[in-house]
Amino acid sequence: MGVFCAALILRLIPVLLARSLGIGLDDMFQYDMLARSLAAGNGFRWYASADLELLKPYVDFDLTTVDYDPARGVETSFRAPLYPAFLSLIYLLVGSGANRFFAARLAQAFLGAALAPLTYLVAKKISPENERAAKISAWFVAAYPILLAYPLGLGTENPFFLLLLASFFFLLKAAQVHTYTGTQVDTYTGTQVDTYTGTQVDRYTGRQAHTYTGTQVHTYTGRQADSETSRQVDARFKTTELPNYKTTQLHRFHLSSFLLAGFLLGLTALTRSVILPFAGLAVLWVWFALKQKRGALLAALALALTVAPWIVRTSLLHHKLTGIETSMGYNLYLGYYPQGNGSFVFGPSLDLLPILDDAERDQVGTQKAIEFLRAQPERFVPLAVNRLGFFFGLEKRVLMYFYGNNIVGFIPFPFLLALFLVMLLPFVIVSLSAALGASLLRWNPPTVLLALLFFAYLLPHVFILAEDRFHLALVPFFAVLASLFWTGGWESLAARWRESRAGKIAVALALLAALLLLLNWGLELSRDADKIFQLLGPNGNFSNYPY
Repeated sequence: MGVFCAALILRLIPVLLARSLGIGLDDMFQYDMLARSLAAGNGFRWYASADLELLKPYVDFDLTTVDYDPARGVETSFRAPLYPAFLSLIYLLVGSGANRFFAARLAQAFLGAALAPLTYLVAKKISPENERAAKISAWFVAAYPILLAYPLGLGTENPFFLLLLASFFFLLKAAQVHTYTGTQVDTYTGTQVDTYTGTQVDRYTGRQAHTYTGTQVHTYTGRQADSETSRQVDARFKTTELPNYKTTQLHRFHLSSFLLAGFLLGLTALTRSVILPFAGLAVLWVWFALKQKRGALLAALALALTVAPWIVRTSLLHHKLTGIETSMGYNLYLGYYPQGNGSFVFGPSLDLLPILDDAERDQVGTQKAIEFLRAQPERFVPLAVNRLGFFFGLEKRVLMYFYGNNIVGFIPFPFLLALFLVMLLPFVIVSLSAALGASLLRWNPPTVLLALLFFAYLLPHVFILAEDRFHLALVPFFAVLASLFWTGGWESLAARWRESRAGKIAVALALLAALLLLLNWGLELSRDADKIFQLLGPNGNFSNYPY
């Protein structure tokens, strides 16, 4: 509770200071349009005539390809629905006046603050014996600078970060519940006997002693544990009915955990569909890693039922099978634009906006991206490498945009430099430490799930479009891994190295990852040196950098 209150206070400070702040980015404007339309009962529509007039100086919209209603706008499938729906609930409560942005930011401050205690809970599932590491990771997320400012923006990141972390937590919780169902094999820890019964070896923690007792003598039975063979188990205790639980109640709770995990994955996908590859892999993880076929089917069913209504809606809108959102073609167009670098590029980002038919825009963007690749196939690999670098890039973009466009006014050089370092260094520290901390994990179902998340979330960005802000969804997970290194220190790495050949490989890969991160940031600072010097100069607040 304390970490939540601290995180909330830290997020409320910028919200209160920016009480009268409007919105400036096109993404925010689009989410606001959709939310106002939903709150007014007009459905998922945007670009009504009043909004269209505001954008006419910048975009020449083509109204001939859609059934345009000047009063209500045009139906859209370009954006995922959950975040606009969240905003619309706030607008219903406070109205659509100028104070709606402040109300939304207040609500988002609570969402952001909830990340801290949830990070603690995830850390406890990944490393149950390391209470100190769990607390450190929670406090790190509570005070992470860029996350303090995110409630100011109208963006999907605000619910997405929380829903992703909650989905991951309940997947781990569903796995752990499996240890209390009377099964002979504990798939969560990898031991041969249920850990609740007091077995001798916990391969998940790597300790020879039972984690409940902290000794090699089991306090339930008084028998000495055999950490090598795991043969001495008190059969009488195993067959005794578990206290305060009924088998049927445990079974129902076990199954409901998988349903809840699937439901949360569905909500996460309805916020940003980029998480769908991980959702699919998570279901397979339940099936194969946990060996829970019924749990996998329940999670998949909950996921499918959550996203299906919206997929039906978008498919009916476009008269063909359509996904949750139709932004893929737009992102591919930007990601493979001939003069682009694999990241967001202002200018080309306006090319497809005049097309109000989302299906047509998606098709045109995809076709253009294919044409770009066919014309220059040799760019595919370099662009993927670029995007990998952008994904793990330094978090300077927000500062360069807001300060460079004089939104916050002039800041004297010493304070600006200090702010610059405060914004950049936390990610440097946590990502380097996370790389080292990852080598301390044991290969078990929670570690496998974490690896699947990193792989499935990173891969679409590497091959489509990447920005440094996309890695923020992983910061709580980085904090969990980093805290393992912070609490164990270099001694823990040395012990892991001496432990086995696998330990040597893990530590070597961790050091390699850290070196690659340093190389990436060095290249980035070299590439953007002129912009950074201009930003830190006497007229840096008039640099007018595009977002």
